[in-house]
Amino acid sequence: MDPLNKHYSEEQLIEDFKSVVADLEALLQETAHSGGEKMTAIRAKAEQSIDAVKASMADAPAAALNKAKEAATATDDYVQANPWRSIGLAVSVGVIIGLLLSRRSS
Repeated sequence: MDPLNKHYSEEQLIEDFKSVVADLEALLQETAHSGGEKMTAIRAKAEQSIDAVKASMADAPAAALNKAKEAATATDDYVQANPWRSIGLAVSVGVIIGLLLSRRSS
């Protein structure tokens, strides 16, 4: 995918991010025995950042699943509280989609 393309999918973004993290880890391993005190401090900070990113990436799927469950619960609650309004809305959306598709095939 073109790195300048701003329409990354979530999966592509995650894969690219994992690749960057892996490259940074490799760089840190290669430079582990070089440099002075300043390089050691920079390396330690980078390792902390990588660990923090890995932890947040591990929590991301669980957070997305929880948000999806909350959305499903809210939708179910709304439909239970407003059955006729929900039916009307579903019919309206169906009619609009049907009209758009019929125009497109003509």
